[in-house]
Amino acid sequence: MGEVAVMRSEPLQFECNDMKHLTEGDTYATDSNAELDHREESSQSTDHEKTNDLREKGYMEYGCQHYRRRCCIRAPCCNEVFDCRHCHNEAKNDISIDQKLRHDIPRHQVKQVICSLCGTEQEVQQNCINCGVCMGKYFCETCKLFDDDVSKQQYHCNGCGICRTGGRENFFHCYKCGCCYSILVKDSHPCIEGAMHHDCPVCFEYLFESRNDVIVMPCGHTIHKSCLKEMREHYQYACPLCSKSVCDMSKVWEKFDLEMAAIPMPEPYQNKMVWILCNDCCKTSRVQFHFVAQKCLNCKSYNTRQTRGGDC
Repeated sequence: MGEVAVMRSEPLQFECNDMKHLTEGDTYATDSNAELDHREESSQSTDHEKTNDLREKGYMEYGCQHYRRRCCIRAPCCNEVFDCRHCHNEAKNDISIDQKLRHDIPRHQVKQVICSLCGTEQEVQQNCINCGVCMGKYFCETCKLFDDDVSKQQYHCNGCGICRTGGRENFFHCYKCGCCYSILVKDSHPCIEGAMHHDCPVCFEYLFESRNDVIVMPCGHTIHKSCLKEMREHYQYACPLCSKSVCDMSKVWEKFDLEMAAIPMPEPYQNKMVWILCNDCCKTSRVQFHFVAQKCLNCKSYNTRQTRGGDC
């Protein structure tokens, strides 16, 4: 037992007695396991940073007028390469293209992408299989959508079946209208089946897939925000589809009252009566004829037209 005790104690005695002779370099050579683990973690952290730097290479430097992204797509319909689906649709629907050959890309059928940095063609995925670069900060595998500009707050709506912008928390999907609306109108918007599945009544762009802001008018019909603004600039305040007023016109109707009072009708017309249909409340009235306009007896609107009588 004594021999065993000496064998255990000698290394300890040697370590204590000779510690004063160790140099600074020798001290570092006897690193603890914790220090070694720290070095390994530091090395792994460095490798992780290098990987991130590689993925960030070319960020916001590539793309087209529609998207900032680091890849192109191969169109499954014509087997040609384009920066994005909008570039394809604009090129393939140009007026110079034979009308029979014009077409849109089936976005969900895109299978191949080409890395903008190394030129490697590959199946749709977020990171390049060759150089490792991230081809889009936002990536939707369903829509095959890549975009580095995440300030748009993109999200995929399962109800619409496509990606939207503006932040998921700011929108809700109305299943009757068949589209996403701002949560501000969740309890107040009039539901019209398929409200977004038609062209803008002004510019004729398909609203459901439009990249421009779309708003809901009080009547429930939808239109580009910019198109509605242009209408107002030209003093057009009625929906192009149903003719209902697109905003509160009460102040305008008050001015109409003053104008009509200031313009008396000639004697042959003073007793002339006509039937009118109100575009706002959809009621008919029999009123006195006036050159300026006819006022609805039900809602006091001047947004009317002459008719034969009867409710719409």
